[in-house]
Amino acid sequence: MSTVGVALATAAVMELFPRGITHYLLGGLLIGFGTAIVYLGTGNAAGASTFLESTLSYVSKRSRFQEPRLVASRDWRVVFTLSIVAGAAVYAVVVQGGIWITEVQPWRLFAGGLLVGVGTRLGKGCTSGHGICGVGSASITSVVNVATFMVIAIGTALLVMALGVSP
Repeated sequence: MSTVGVALATAAVMELFPRGITHYLLGGLLIGFGTAIVYLGTGNAAGASTFLESTLSYVSKRSRFQEPRLVASRDWRVVFTLSIVAGAAVYAVVVQGGIWITEVQPWRLFAGGLLVGVGTRLGKGCTSGHGICGVGSASITSVVNVATFMVIAIGTALLVMALGVSP
């Protein structure tokens, strides 16, 4: 490819990222580093749905949440999950100058959360588990799941946009 072609391709890609790519690169590196630490330290994938299940083992007596693997690992999983929330809060305060807010109606956030929860159960894992850990370990199931997540997410976003739905 010629120098002009490379420059045009670079310009086209950069149009997709008007605020730059540095923060995406940094975020990706931090996620990868955190995932590697969890895996190397515990041998477990760092998927969020498993973190939720292990946290529920504190309050639910259902056998599903009382599995030995969840109960044995719940303390460090709670710390890890709280660290994710704390990291987002620090980012919001330091970079954005305050807490994150949304104009999305609360019922839509609730409905979206329910749909994500159902999808997590049907897909046998969450986007972080499949997308970061599963794809990273070349799991065919995870690659198929991530492709499915993306197609449905993009289709839903396009449909919502075409219908003119606002937050």
